[in-house]
Amino acid sequence: MEASRRQPRQGVTLLLVVTLLLAAGCGGSRGASDGGGHRKVSVGLVTKTETNPFFVTMRKAAADAAEKNGAELIALTGKFDGDNEGQVDAVESLIARHVQGILITPSNTTGVLGAIAEARREGILVIALDSATDPADAVDATYATDNLKAGRLQGAYVRAVLAGRPPELIMLDGTEGSSVSRQRHDGFLKGFGIKNDSPAIRGRANTNGDRNLAQAATENLLQRTTHVNSAYTINEPVADGASAAIAARGLTRQVTIGTIDGGCDGVRAVRAGKYAATVMQFPVTMADDGVAAVTEFARSGRKPVGFTDTGTQLITDKPVRGLASRTTDWGLRHCWG
Repeated sequence: MEASRRQPRQGVTLLLVVTLLLAAGCGGSRGASDGGGHRKVSVGLVTKTETNPFFVTMRKAAADAAEKNGAELIALTGKFDGDNEGQVDAVESLIARHVQGILITPSNTTGVLGAIAEARREGILVIALDSATDPADAVDATYATDNLKAGRLQGAYVRAVLAGRPPELIMLDGTEGSSVSRQRHDGFLKGFGIKNDSPAIRGRANTNGDRNLAQAATENLLQRTTHVNSAYTINEPVADGASAAIAARGLTRQVTIGTIDGGCDGVRAVRAGKYAATVMQFPVTMADDGVAAVTEFARSGRKPVGFTDTGTQLITDKPVRGLASRTTDWGLRHCWG
């Protein structure tokens, strides 16, 4: 953990997306104004990747919210889910650009804390979106899915579909050290009704939330055993990769796949029978609330605090007793991406 401000590194490879709103040519400099002599509110957004539909949706929603709130958005991203170094550099870049607030979906719950602390020392409001930091009070506030709840919903649903059959489970997690990965994993096991050392878990792998890594990991797990009847997947790209590997083995009817996200492609996959259910989350709400909080802080000094649950909804066309759910018709009206 750094005690003093780090100098930004030269030549760092970052995937950079910059959205400048309101007036052409008004960049993120200290002197930018709204045309009335006031400095425009500048909001930084740091996501995990620029390819996952969840973060693409979040970035677009943040840009729309910035325009609505009379602010500008500077959006940066890591190269991949787990690219802590890239996120640290992104935060340092935003500090140098004198933004008033930073919204971040941390890839590593602790790795970016030094940069966040530096930003807060500079008087910048920092809000975590989607993924909490560890400790949670390392940021001013968090707007996110209750990932334990989302995991419990997924686990309870998949176990109910087994209808009393002994579970034979594979688990496809996200990124090691990620609070989201840990919380969803733990929530799933609680909803599924087993412990982490249960012999019912026939295999597990980290996938960094990536479809191709998930497909390869599932293929490897199925080479060890095809005695599998259920699969936990951390998100819909992972579920898609797992589904492809399971289908290639002719096991689609045998294996119940649950997942979390609620993107439109994921909801369509549930409708098509590739997954049994998805737990929808709401990245647009996270972005809207985060941008609004930064603009309020910049104009009034009022800071948000604590954790705000932005919601979850189980989506399936095969409901089970005891679990509230919505159909894919509803899901397609409320999905994202």
